[in-house]
Amino acid sequence: MTRGDPPPARPGRLFPPRVRDDGPELSRAALYSPPEPGERPRRGCGRRGSRWAIGDPPPGSTRSTMSPRTVSISCGLLAVACTREPAPGTVVDACAISYGEPADAPLSNSGPGAPQVTFDAEQLMQRCAFLDGGEEDVYDHHNLLSMYDGYLLMPWAPEWGGGGLTLWDVSDPCDPIVVGSGTSDRMRETHAIGYAFEGGQWAVTNYIGGFDEGGAQFWDLSDSSAPIEVSTLHLDGFFYPDAYARVTLSVFWQDPYVFAGGSDNGVYVIDAGDPRSPELVQQLIFEPIMRVGQVQAVGNLLIVTEAEGARTVLLDISDPTDPRPIAGGDFLIHDGEGTTREAYFSNLGGGYVYYARKDGGGGIIIYDVHDPGAPAYVGDVSSEGNGGYVFIKDDLAFVGESSFAAIYDISDPTSPTPVSDAFLLQGDLDTMTPISNFVVLSVDDEANRDEGSAIVPFEAEPDTQGPRVTWAWPSDGAEALPISSRFGVTFSEMVDPKSAHVNSVRLYRADEGPGQGGVAARISVQENVVNLVPSCDLEPDTTYTLEVSAGGVTDFSGNPVEATFQAQLTTGAL
Repeated sequence: MTRGDPPPARPGRLFPPRVRDDGPELSRAALYSPPEPGERPRRGCGRRGSRWAIGDPPPGSTRSTMSPRTVSISCGLLAVACTREPAPGTVVDACAISYGEPADAPLSNSGPGAPQVTFDAEQLMQRCAFLDGGEEDVYDHHNLLSMYDGYLLMPWAPEWGGGGLTLWDVSDPCDPIVVGSGTSDRMRETHAIGYAFEGGQWAVTNYIGGFDEGGAQFWDLSDSSAPIEVSTLHLDGFFYPDAYARVTLSVFWQDPYVFAGGSDNGVYVIDAGDPRSPELVQQLIFEPIMRVGQVQAVGNLLIVTEAEGARTVLLDISDPTDPRPIAGGDFLIHDGEGTTREAYFSNLGGGYVYYARKDGGGGIIIYDVHDPGAPAYVGDVSSEGNGGYVFIKDDLAFVGESSFAAIYDISDPTSPTPVSDAFLLQGDLDTMTPISNFVVLSVDDEANRDEGSAIVPFEAEPDTQGPRVTWAWPSDGAEALPISSRFGVTFSEMVDPKSAHVNSVRLYRADEGPGQGGVAARISVQENVVNLVPSCDLEPDTTYTLEVSAGGVTDFSGNPVEATFQAQLTTGAL
């Protein structure tokens, strides 16, 4: 991104008016049917479970949205049918579920996933293929990549708008084959993409509709050969062409809510329970003003870091409609000498926040947030670069440093060490995304034509190690949790979005076990973070088990979690 520069002329496009396709309306009957005699009533009416975002509210309920800051829902008597012997992996009622096997994914991938390819020594650290979004990808402004539906997915768009999503089959990483693409004049430069699966296959990116209109954009990914924009949501205060001051810099999906980092406008909370018709619920503005860049949710915790700044704020989002600051969780990062340092962007993994340093050199700074009330400096390493974005895979950190990209060994977070800074690509090289045993370098300015991203092998042997759970929040043994709690885990690497589902990431009553005590929930995935949000409020004074089952969640290469992870979590009294 470049600060304050006006967008170059683009033939045929002058910020067209926003047109939103809300899709077909569903009838009330599609959401609610009166109970038949003998049917078991729903156990409770939790805030999340009762947020009817599609069509009309169910009979007996009222919903008021008098302002984005005032959202209230009251529920009448709801009841749903319940079979005596539900099929594994199906919802028993609005609040309970019967589990299937961890590998029984409701959705399967169409593509082959990340390849199991061995590279020759002479291929290592060399660009072997370039990625281009297609004819509409005029400016070659690229950022992070991901894998979705077994294909490599790249969001592409300049900061002034006009972009899309392109997917490749990377069975041969050095000869990628385009399998799908979708474009939108309203997509803006995107530094994060999240996935959710309630009622479809959805993604969220950044949106711009004009100099004074922008916010979040939602996509339908049910057909990976043709991603479709389904809606946009304007966030008040958006203003461009300043690329940093009042624009959306990141989005994070903890279904049904999306958190958007809005620069000086703070954090927006969006109800995306129906991605075709998202609604603004809350806007949180910090004092003093904080230029919000990255936002990441893991369970009850929202981590908010400053773009081109030193400040971090940790928020309690056990009630996501009303985020609350955590005492002791507002701090400025510093290096090992105690000097306050600015970072361009950050990322989360294993209870640590990794900052891409940009003040007095590049490199990374690492902070421990295992206890959000007492965040602490852990370690840092400096470079001759100027930090951009950082991603974590196993014991390595991958950092774009503007003039080059570098890998750091973080196996000892108190003493991160350089591995290689030999990754080069023409342009502002801010991003290096690890995918299996290769990386994708991406520049967001001054790229050579059709060379905004490049595939570079960095390890000879294919990735055969499955992802590991590295942290959970709330943490194992947590007590007196709000009944509205949500639960998150981080993994040692990015995970296949479709491999995280109700059978592989579970929450159940500890006294009943997974056979009888399963909790119905929404699962959402973003990079290396998986969140589970119960469909209904939990029971008070009850212990639950959060479980990531062996053989379920996989990495991009299809390697599964090898060891089951469990955490015991207890709610408090009403």
